[in-house]
Amino acid sequence: MENEQPHILVIDDDDRLRELLRQFLSENGFWVSTAVDAGDARERLKGLTFDLLVLDRMMPGESGLDFAADLRKTSTVPILMLTAMGEPEDRIDGLEGGVDDYLSKPFEPRELLLRINAILRRVPAPKVAPSEIKLGAVVYDQAREVLKQDGEIIRLTDVEAALLKVLAASPGAVLSREDLTELTGATGGSRAIDVQVTRLRRKIEPNQKLPTYLQTVRGKGYVLRPD
Repeated sequence: MENEQPHILVIDDDDRLRELLRQFLSENGFWVSTAVDAGDARERLKGLTFDLLVLDRMMPGESGLDFAADLRKTSTVPILMLTAMGEPEDRIDGLEGGVDDYLSKPFEPRELLLRINAILRRVPAPKVAPSEIKLGAVVYDQAREVLKQDGEIIRLTDVEAALLKVLAASPGAVLSREDLTELTGATGGSRAIDVQVTRLRRKIEPNQKLPTYLQTVRGKGYVLRPD
């Protein structure tokens, strides 16, 4: 089945709220990543493509407002800003800075969901990526989430399938072990990701010791480089 889940990045320094938003949005059909501040968000944006950002205005260091204004120099990704500052002037500042919508805290989760969906409906549909990714003699069908060789399906475990799906969604992008742990739902931390990468390489690489397609980027993570 084709993955049509919009990918949302939640940026908030409040650990409790950030986790509540991640859980709520995941339960309502979104693919969710999180960041604790503007710097963390920039690292996420380097390696992943997002359909929308949920951004807290008041964060230590660089504020959400400053981050949004800077991001607008290079990106048109929609931004929904959350803030405890509900005065009209504050909302105007945010909208002038490039924010697409504004929601004051505290808020009803259902209203957040309605506003996100309203923003996404206004955004032009992205260009459709190729359904099949070639990895030498092996082909990954993204629409069906199936790995094949010579027409025969190669069996993947649930974690291997999740790992390949995430990497194939951003070919050429380096994803950290932390990103992969979060996006795949894998347990066991960074070491577990290393183990799963090794197992996945056995199924896609002609030579596991000299990987061509699923490569390690020292000190950063892993990247999928299709043909």
